[in-house]
Amino acid sequence: MDFKDCINFANETPVCYLATTEGDQPRVRALGFWFADESGFYFQIGGMKDMYGQLQANPKVEACFWQPDEATGKMMRVAGEIEFVDDPDLKKKVLEDRPFLKEFGMTFDSPGLIIFRIAKGEAYFWTMATNFEPKKFINFG
Repeated sequence: MDFKDCINFANETPVCYLATTEGDQPRVRALGFWFADESGFYFQIGGMKDMYGQLQANPKVEACFWQPDEATGKMMRVAGEIEFVDDPDLKKKVLEDRPFLKEFGMTFDSPGLIIFRIAKGEAYFWTMATNFEPKKFINFG
């Protein structure tokens, strides 16, 4: 497995679980995943969300992508530090990809339209068959 496999797996998984921290308390939530490419795993959130403040205070996160099957499925975990991305072209793209954001009054220059990515970190895959094997980390970034 290599980073291309991570990109493909993430892009095939529309919802992931993202863990942040608030003080010393972990916070995990399901999150609509946007896309992944060679430069990282991209997410979009609203600036009014608690998550935005959590990410500003501590940029370390872990995302879990899970694809179910008849048994336990396959999971990929991605850990790293996020970086906020302030790119008007990406903001225009997110509005094209997620038109429902316009219904909330979002425009490409809205200060509440937040894009971030995990650009550096490590990932690994898990299945029940590999449950007791040592983790095979895939470093990226």
